[in-house]
Amino acid sequence: MTDIAPQHNAANVDGVRPGEVRFAAPAPAYDDAGLVFIGRIRSPWAERSACPKNIGAARERAQPATVEIDAAFRPALQGLAAGAYVHLLTWLDRASRDLALQVPRHASGPRGTFSLRSPVRPNPIGMHLVRIEAIDAEAGILTIDAIDVLDGTPLLDLKPYLASVDAPPAP
Repeated sequence: MTDIAPQHNAANVDGVRPGEVRFAAPAPAYDDAGLVFIGRIRSPWAERSACPKNIGAARERAQPATVEIDAAFRPALQGLAAGAYVHLLTWLDRASRDLALQVPRHASGPRGTFSLRSPVRPNPIGMHLVRIEAIDAEAGILTIDAIDVLDGTPLLDLKPYLASVDAPPAP
């Protein structure tokens, strides 16, 4: 279990808002898993301040993006087609990894990192459900409807959305 030590910061130094708490333990100096980036996302968003906060907000802006798949992984695109939805798993490489409690702008107080969709987390893995608008498998380019990550964000994986297994059961 990770110990949590309150480190309140009223001055908002280092991007920490009042009420936020950093993890007490430093990030491990070793890798627990070996991950390979299979490509990257090309988006219109160069700065965090301009980037949509979620995929819904990104769709409202109606700006498509592209996914670039590295050559070694392009054969795995076989079976994907325009019109299909896929989950993109990204490595949010510019996100902080040290907050246990965060104070989101939309909430009235602190919340645990695992109760939020924030990119700030111990393992900054992003999950994005996007629609493929066009695909050039040979070039490894997928045009997608929208995305809520910064340009150049590394891609870990993509998986098809299957309503039969991904949609929650009816109540």
